[in-house]
Amino acid sequence: MVRRAGLLVALSGALAAGPTLLKKGMADLRLALPVALIASSGAIVGAIVGLALPTDVVQIALGATILGIVAIMMKAKKSEYPEVKQADALSTALRINGIYYEPTLGRTVDWKIHRPLPGLLLFVGIGVIAGMFGLGAGWANVPVLNLLMGAPLKVSVATSKFLLSITDTSAAWIYINQGAVLAMIVVPSIIGIMLGSMVGVRLLAVTKAAVVRKIVIVMLLFAGARALAKGLGF
Repeated sequence: MVRRAGLLVALSGALAAGPTLLKKGMADLRLALPVALIASSGAIVGAIVGLALPTDVVQIALGATILGIVAIMMKAKKSEYPEVKQADALSTALRINGIYYEPTLGRTVDWKIHRPLPGLLLFVGIGVIAGMFGLGAGWANVPVLNLLMGAPLKVSVATSKFLLSITDTSAAWIYINQGAVLAMIVVPSIIGIMLGSMVGVRLLAVTKAAVVRKIVIVMLLFAGARALAKGLGF
């Protein structure tokens, strides 16, 4: 029931924030759509696997995965605005690049990506994880988009948010088909997350990228530690 509610909450928040993120140029369709197609397929498989696994195994695996991502993000340098000297052939062919205005710098940021093929392969696994754990995979989307593919941190966060509206829809239907829906949990959660997402989008635009990075790391650290402790019975 909670995994199903988690997927709907992430999906609703993404739908509420998506239009504003696209309008501001932070979320990018050309970056999101190939990733979403691959991750959605994985999410369906993950949802089927997640329903068959014991709850404590899912919690331990989730906690360990998130804490591993936190360690990678803490060690990464220049993650706010990664240096991509030259876009590769695939990202150039797909025209995955963009420009957005960064108010904290007072100028526009011109960005491009590299290593799209390894990134797309990783999103197969991310889709499986999202469906298996029954939650939005923003905690995995952001590091791959930012640290591996070289998208600016704000673009990675915004595109990840938009991605959830597609990926989580695929996995959510598996849980609906199994009757794993509890309106008492889902309805108030959706209302709260949609209101919060609308506020969060506006804060993201005016917050320094370094602050966004710290917030992401702190939230992931808390979530990973909590999931691991719960899985281990603490």
